[in-house]
Amino acid sequence: MRTERRNESSTVHSSARLRPRDVVAVGGVGLRTRPMRVFLSALGIAIGIAAMTAVAGISSSSRAELDDRLAALGTNMLTVAPGNALGGDTATLPPEAPAMIARVGPVQKVAATGTVKNAKIYRNDRIPAAESGGMVVQATHPKLLETVGARIVDGVWFNAATERYPTVVLGDSAARRLGIGKAGPEIRVYLGNTWFTVIGILDPVPLAPELDAAALVGWTGAATYLGFDGHPTTVYTRSPDESVETVRSVLAQTANPEHPNEVKVSRPSDALAARQATDKAFTGLLLGLGAVALLVGGVGVANTMVITVLERRGEIGLRRSLGATRGQIRTQFLVESLMLSALGGLAGITLGMGVTTVYASTQNWEAVIPAWATVGGLGATLVIGATAGLYPAVRASRLPPTEALAAP
Repeated sequence: MRTERRNESSTVHSSARLRPRDVVAVGGVGLRTRPMRVFLSALGIAIGIAAMTAVAGISSSSRAELDDRLAALGTNMLTVAPGNALGGDTATLPPEAPAMIARVGPVQKVAATGTVKNAKIYRNDRIPAAESGGMVVQATHPKLLETVGARIVDGVWFNAATERYPTVVLGDSAARRLGIGKAGPEIRVYLGNTWFTVIGILDPVPLAPELDAAALVGWTGAATYLGFDGHPTTVYTRSPDESVETVRSVLAQTANPEHPNEVKVSRPSDALAARQATDKAFTGLLLGLGAVALLVGGVGVANTMVITVLERRGEIGLRRSLGATRGQIRTQFLVESLMLSALGGLAGITLGMGVTTVYASTQNWEAVIPAWATVGGLGATLVIGATAGLYPAVRASRLPPTEALAAP
C-alpha cells in the first residue's frame, strides 16, 4: 500500500515537472532526429496550404483590380444598339437617335459610333483588298472619348476641326495589327481608297472593347470622304448612378419611337460583374482541389506518426518505467504531430504569398492576400495535425511499459 502511494506520488511529481516548454522540447526530438521524413511529410501539407493561399490571393487581387477598374470607369454607362427587325434582318437606329436620347432629363453625356459599310483600312494601298485584318471603320462623335472613359496613349483626339478632315484614331488592337506604334502627321493609312492621317492611338477600352479593333473617323469626315449614311450603330450614354435604371427603361422608346422592340439596351459593366462572379466560382473549384491536396498531406502526417510510434516503442517503455504518465506520452506525440503540420502550414503560407505577389506583379496588380486565407490555412494545418496525430498518440500511451521495453 505504501509502495503504491510512493509510485503514485512519484508519477504526480513527474507530471507536475513537465512544463509546456518541456513538452515542446520532447515533441521536437522526433522531428530533429528524422529530418528527411519530416521534410517529406511537411511537404504534403505545404503544397495543399500553398495552393489554397495562392488561389485565394490571386483571386482576391484580381477582384480588387476589377473593383478598382469599375470604380474608375463607372457603372453608369448604358449602350443602345439596333436589334433585329420582324423579318429577322438587322434593324437600324434613326440618325436622330443620339439627339433624342440627349433630351432625356437624367442623361449627362451622349456619344455615338456608326459602322461605315464597305470601308476597309490598310497599312498602304498595295495590300490586297481581301486582307482587311478584321478591322472595322467607325464614324464617331467628338464626345466619345469622355463618354466611354477611353484614354489616348499617343497623339490627340478629334476636335471640331480635325473631325471634318481625313484623320483617324486607331483602337489598340487595330494599331498593333497595322504595325503602327505612334501617331503623327507623317503616319498615314489607306482607308476607303483615301489616305487618312493617324492623329491618335487609344488605350484598350474595358467598357467598350469593340473600339479596340476599330479605326475611328470623325462623324462629318466619314460622311464627306467615305459616304457614311448617318445611322448610328451604338449610342453610349452616361447618367447618375441613381438614375441608371430609370434611363434604361426609356432608352429603347426614345431611340426609336416607331419600333422600340428593335432596340437593344445594355449595361457594359454587367459583363465585368458577370466575369467577377465567374471568377468566384472558379476560385471555389480551385480551393476544393487545394483542400484535397491538404487532406492527402494530412494522411501522410498520420502515416508518419504511426510509423514513429512503432519505431520508438523502446523509448516509450523507458519513459513509462521512469514515471511518465499516459497523458504525458499522449501529449508528446500529439505535440509532435502538431509541430510537423505547423511547419508544413507555415511553409505553405509563405510559398502561397510569394506566388501571389509574383503573379500580381506580372499583371500590374496590387497583391491582396485575405487574412482569412493565412489564418484559416494555419488553423487548418493545426486541425489536421491534431486529427492525424490523435490515433498514434493514443496508441503510444496505451503501450504497456514491459511490452514496449521488450520490443526490438
